[in-house]
Amino acid sequence: MVGIIITIVCAIVVATGTFFGGIQYRIKIGEAQIGGAEKKANDIISDAKNKAENKKREILLETKEEVLKTKTEAEREIKVQRDEVVKQENRLMQKEENLDQKTAQIDQKNQQLDEKNKQLNGKLAEAEEIRSKHITELEKIASLTREEAKKVLIENIKDEAKLEAAQSLKRIEEETKENSQILAKNILGTAIQRCAADHIAEFTVSVVNLPNDEIKGRIIGREGRNIRTFETLTGIDFIIDDTPEAIVLSGFDPVRREVARLTLEKAVADGRIQPAKIEEFFESSKKEVAQIIKQEGDRATFETNVHGLHPELVKLLGRLKYRTSFGQNVLNHSIEVANIAGLLAAELGEDITLAKRAGLLHDIGKTADQEQEGSHVTIGVEIARKYKEKDAVIHAIAAHHGDIEAQSVIAVLIQAADAISAARPGARRENVETYIKRLRQLEDIATGFKGVDKAFAIQAGREIRIMVKPDAVNESTTLMLAKDVAKKIESEMEYPGQIKVNVIRETRAIEYAS
Repeated sequence: MVGIIITIVCAIVVATGTFFGGIQYRIKIGEAQIGGAEKKANDIISDAKNKAENKKREILLETKEEVLKTKTEAEREIKVQRDEVVKQENRLMQKEENLDQKTAQIDQKNQQLDEKNKQLNGKLAEAEEIRSKHITELEKIASLTREEAKKVLIENIKDEAKLEAAQSLKRIEEETKENSQILAKNILGTAIQRCAADHIAEFTVSVVNLPNDEIKGRIIGREGRNIRTFETLTGIDFIIDDTPEAIVLSGFDPVRREVARLTLEKAVADGRIQPAKIEEFFESSKKEVAQIIKQEGDRATFETNVHGLHPELVKLLGRLKYRTSFGQNVLNHSIEVANIAGLLAAELGEDITLAKRAGLLHDIGKTADQEQEGSHVTIGVEIARKYKEKDAVIHAIAAHHGDIEAQSVIAVLIQAADAISAARPGARRENVETYIKRLRQLEDIATGFKGVDKAFAIQAGREIRIMVKPDAVNESTTLMLAKDVAKKIESEMEYPGQIKVNVIRETRAIEYAS
């Protein structure tokens, strides 16, 4: 046991010695390595310092060279700029010298011009004096003052200008008529021939036939209560006179007049004429007339093939059935204008549907022109705008009587179609006094022109023939006279259709044989 312990102790001692010996060996090796590393580090540091010094010297050298190069270039540029400045200074000095010379020359020329102006003023004064002497001498010779001579000269120039203008106008019109007149006649003739409509004469009064005169008393009623009821409800005057078996209804509103007529006819047919029954017949007649108006509006749109109108516009069209103008039924006239406008548009290649629509609505303002202020044209434009009609239709309505200038082909076609429908023989009727007054006014306008001998209105006022004095009006100025007369008729008269102005100049040579 003791031996084992000794062995273990010995082993421990040996191991300890070996361990410490290894440590010492390693320390020596580490010290040797540290010494070598320090040496290497010192060598590296020394080498780096040497390289840094070399690099520094190289950089300083390069910098000095760059600075020297930059300095050289800057000095060269400065020298170039100095040379340029010197050149500019020389040029400026040269220009200043030139300007001084030119200024001196201008001053010299101004002095010469002043002298010439003085000479010219003197010559102008002499010329004016000579001119005044000449004018005075001319006035003495011609026995005319300066103003009189000027007036004569102006009149002569005017006459010559009118003559040349008339000749040019005549030549242009003749050339234009050769091509346009035949075409226009064909278009209008085709449109008129293809459109025919029946018209009836209507007045501002309606006549209701009675079975006998005894019923007049019942219509009047006790103390006039029945007739007062009729007039109060309808707004129409009931005229009961000595006319046998008839009562006249008078009123400007054709729709009211129609309602009154139907009310009276129903009361007479029923026989129970009293206020309560009159009111009942009146309400029934109103509904019946409203239905007729709707049917007539639908008929107008169907006959003209115009669709998409506002329902209120259709009703207003139906009201035109009871409206007349110069004895012409306005609804039938509107239908006719729509058809003629459509035919004209077809001949010219324009929009047929738009032309018919504008023609059908062109007199729509006549439904309310007796109730509202303003012309039927203005009222028609307001109605069309109210119901959102197309701008082209509104413009055609506004221009169809020439209140504004027509700006579209459709508007011109509506004017032409309206004139054709109104001017068609038998379309309109005038009373004798109005007719004679229009003819007399037509003749007075023509005879008011210088050089006119006589004037005759013929063909129911559709043509005015003017006989001129041959010595006062020559062949060339007859055309100008016709145009002047036509313009005055357009501005001063109202008439349906158109009026032909025919100027006739006749020269007669008379000699006697003895």
